[in-house]
Amino acid sequence: MRILYIVDGRSPTARNWITDFITPEHQVHLISTSQCSGIPGLASLQVLPAAFSGTGAPPTAGQPGKPGAMAALRQAAPMGLRTFIRQWLGPLTLPATARRLQAMINEIQPDLIHAMRYPYEGILAANAAQKAGSAAPLIVSVWGNDFTLHARSNPLIMAATRRALRRTDALHTDCQRDLRLARQLGFSPDRPAVVLPGSGGVRESIFYPPENPPQPSPPVIINPRGFRTYIRNDSYFKAIPLVLQKYPKARFISPAAAHELEAQKWVQEYSLEQAVELLPLVPQGRMAELFRQAHVVVSPSTHDGTPNTLLEAMACGCFPVAGDIESIREWLTDGENGLLVDPADHRALAAAIVRGIEDQALRRQAVAANLEMIDKRANFQAVMAQAEQFYAEVRGQ
Repeated sequence: MRILYIVDGRSPTARNWITDFITPEHQVHLISTSQCSGIPGLASLQVLPAAFSGTGAPPTAGQPGKPGAMAALRQAAPMGLRTFIRQWLGPLTLPATARRLQAMINEIQPDLIHAMRYPYEGILAANAAQKAGSAAPLIVSVWGNDFTLHARSNPLIMAATRRALRRTDALHTDCQRDLRLARQLGFSPDRPAVVLPGSGGVRESIFYPPENPPQPSPPVIINPRGFRTYIRNDSYFKAIPLVLQKYPKARFISPAAAHELEAQKWVQEYSLEQAVELLPLVPQGRMAELFRQAHVVVSPSTHDGTPNTLLEAMACGCFPVAGDIESIREWLTDGENGLLVDPADHRALAAAIVRGIEDQALRRQAVAANLEMIDKRANFQAVMAQAEQFYAEVRGQ
């Protein structure tokens, strides 16, 4: 097949998925909505900024950023304000961008188009593919907050998401909840759909448990979720002093937080300089090493699908403490293979972290159950074999 991906090419989730389809059997093209490095074996790479994604988006691990207005805004404005500006002004830029994408599709003539996330790649692809008159079926992947957060942020994005769902030929979600929501928002129940981990699952050659569990002291806690509007990092940093009251030597590792002004402010405000390590974005191999050092992984989200980092941490033997939301309950049962809390309640979050450190029987039970579940439901090779079958099914319709 000649496959065209339309996605933010900096995303580790997207790159993990795309890399597996670069084979002699497939010719793979990428249109990225942000500046990104190439992927070996791509037939072509073009950059098409969407909704301000090209004006100074922050760098990712191994991916250089680009200076510009949004980069300056990133340094000066809180995350919530930056997101608000993009959600209200971004949709206004899409018609012109869709016309450019239409010309690119006509040039590539793909057999199959796969856009990843609805705002804004899926919306663009649905608009452009229809106007291009492309016979290639359109698959769209739903990322964790597409429906529960972004589509509901304002009427413009909701209307555009509904239109795009009606034009989508096949759907890939990473949780059952999003498939249900997609059908409520207009995706036809007669069209193909598959529920698979968004990045293709967990590469067990990278993410695996340590030969020897980490030493009980000092306890290490990791929050790999970075800074997004739906991650309650405020609760997480407020919880740290409460954990330190019981475990003064505990270490808290925060990848993707080194350059976040809010993180720096909280570290100073709560006097956490000796306990918290703010890291830049790190590559997969280093992230796996950090997970294997940690006792507890924290995912304090209010909106989510299936977080890739949560699955990867579980594959490395971390005990999960996560926000109590519907999609996470598809993977975690409170008190059995992890703990679920109100992510806005820093005291509950601290108590769950402490229990994750102290309750050795629960830890052993959770680690064993999670390793088995990851192997059955999120093994990368098995998941991507299902994805290949799904592509063939969609194209053959």
